Amino acid sequence: MPSPFDKLAAYDDSARLVAEVVPGDNAPAQSVSEVAGRLKRMVEGEFGHVRLRGEISGYKRVASGHAYLCLKDDAAVIDGVIWKGQAGALAFAPQDGIEVIATGRLTTYPGRSKYQIVIDRMELAGAGALMALLDKLKAKLSGEGLFDAAAKQRLPFLPRVIGVVTSPTGAVIRDILHRLEDRCPTHVVVWPVKVQGDGAAAEIAAAVRGFDALPQDGPVPRPDLVIVARGGGSTEDLWAFNEEAVVRAVAGCSIPVISAVGHETDTTLCDFAADLRAPTPTAAAEIAVPVLADLRLTIAAQATRTERCARRYVERGRERLEALVRVMPKRDALLGPQRQRADEAGARLDRGLERRATIARGTLDRASGALRPAILLRGLERDRARLDAAWRLAGSLNSDRVLERGYARVTARVGGATLSNADAARSAAALTLRFADGTLDVRVERATPRAYDRGPAEQPTLL
Repeated sequence: MPSPFDKLAAYDDSARLVAEVVPGDNAPAQSVSEVAGRLKRMVEGEFGHVRLRGEISGYKRVASGHAYLCLKDDAAVIDGVIWKGQAGALAFAPQDGIEVIATGRLTTYPGRSKYQIVIDRMELAGAGALMALLDKLKAKLSGEGLFDAAAKQRLPFLPRVIGVVTSPTGAVIRDILHRLEDRCPTHVVVWPVKVQGDGAAAEIAAAVRGFDALPQDGPVPRPDLVIVARGGGSTEDLWAFNEEAVVRAVAGCSIPVISAVGHETDTTLCDFAADLRAPTPTAAAEIAVPVLADLRLTIAAQATRTERCARRYVERGRERLEALVRVMPKRDALLGPQRQRADEAGARLDRGLERRATIARGTLDRASGALRPAILLRGLERDRARLDAAWRLAGSLNSDRVLERGYARVTARVGGATLSNADAARSAAALTLRFADGTLDVRVERATPRAYDRGPAEQPTLL
């Protein structure tokens, strides 16, 4: 008869191809999901709220807004995840190598057979970690040239408009306005922001970029100078001014920026990025504008100095002129030779005129001797005889003289042209007969034959 051990041997797993339920077996087969679920509930039930201290490694934020990282120490590593909402609310930008304290709950990720911490809050693990983060960010931004002295802008001597980025309710803005009023009243535009806590860095960066984006002739005047200010506080209180967004906004601003964050011993990355660091907000106001009274005194002193210089210039010119006058020759010494030459020329001119008159008188006498009256009369009689002959010839050639002997001159009534033949008279038809004592208008009615074949005489009709 087989023993119970023989029966158990018959059901040995190594001897079967298909799994079967073994009598007395209290460990039934479970699915992977069932085991993963049990593990998940166990881990979450045991570690529903934990705080882990470790160094960040492999931090990355994906397009969905979630962040993934590892927390590690010398002996172990735990994966971590920060969902989008919690990642945006972090007070600092996580970086590899920074030691933090993460608060959250442990859970498992069945899809990868691993456990991880879902982080709800993350804080730096003490001042050392905070300074390490600050040093890493400073080195990164400095390597990009954001703190280079060559990139700094000169501040305007007398800005017409000053933009101030600060809290509108704190003592800082009152100190700045009061100091500006005492030194040199200037138009101030305040961009109110939070200077501490969640969202402070984003508001400060947006304010700096907003001032930089203002147009020159817009409804809000564009500042000539921007002051980023905050009162004193701890490193954690001033941390917003160490954020990368604020530093980049300040470094990239085309308007000169004065950083006045905290007290004289406080230093932030905003101070390195600004064009000038002021130890306090009040000092920033003093740096921004000159003292109006001093400026007036300076202008008055410059005016006095200018007047004195101008007077001195005139005096020196007078001295040089007097020195030149002393070495210049006298007027009589300069004009004496010229006067003598003028007198000599005058004497020669008188003699020349007398000689010229004498010569002209002799020429006139010689000419007048040849001009005798008899010669002139003989020439006049000769010219008169030539003139009379020419007049007689002109009278004989006058066509109107023959009219006195009974002739008549025929002219066309239109145009008044003299007609010398019958054809022209027939063509004209309307004629004018000009006699010695007057004119008659006639009209040709019919042609008149020529003299050698003419019949009884035919007379033109008188009009």
